[in-house]
Amino acid sequence: MQKGTNVRIPAAAVRVELGWRTGSGIPDVDASALLLSAGKVRSDADFVFYNQAVHSSGAVRHEGKRPAGDSVTDALSVNLAAVEPSIETVVLAASADGGTFGQVPGLHIRVLDAASGAELARFDSSDATVETAYVLGELYRRQGEWKFRAVGQGYSSGLEGLATDFGITVDEPQQAAPAAPAPAPAQERPRTPARRRCRRRPPRRPRPSPYA
Repeated sequence: MQKGTNVRIPAAAVRVELGWRTGSGIPDVDASALLLSAGKVRSDADFVFYNQAVHSSGAVRHEGKRPAGDSVTDALSVNLAAVEPSIETVVLAASADGGTFGQVPGLHIRVLDAASGAELARFDSSDATVETAYVLGELYRRQGEWKFRAVGQGYSSGLEGLATDFGITVDEPQQAAPAAPAPAPAQERPRTPARRRCRRRPPRRPRPSPYA
């Protein structure tokens, strides 16, 4: 598929695989999904990722990574028949840990029929540069059926920029007050990343639908 194109998804449930080639110096990649109503999440519960692996409806699940030779896939399962009626779009995204998507070779997304394993759609991303978060595609409702659209939109501001765009505010942990100056500078200890907390942003006016 080309960026911006769409295809009908006839299956009741799908497996979504994010894939890339791995190796020395290549960032790790994590798949995620955002369930949108009128273009925004309803709460942070609509964000499915490795730390929140199952949506409350049970319709979207983060299945985890599977290595195969020099490649890795990170998968999501989406039961389209069980997606709540108020959810119009399931955004399929990824974040890069330790680098940018310009350093990730072979980045692609596949949508498979969960029952038969048949490939229903595939989009290969080839123009990523400095982005650290990326929307590869989305599943959306149109006239009573589901479609997949190839997106290919990146965020140099990382997962925070992506989440903010869809109505989530990511709160960074407060830094501890600096210690009093010492006669000689002490060696700084590495910071341990804290788990981010998401909360709902105030709703904004929905953007016009770009879908066909």
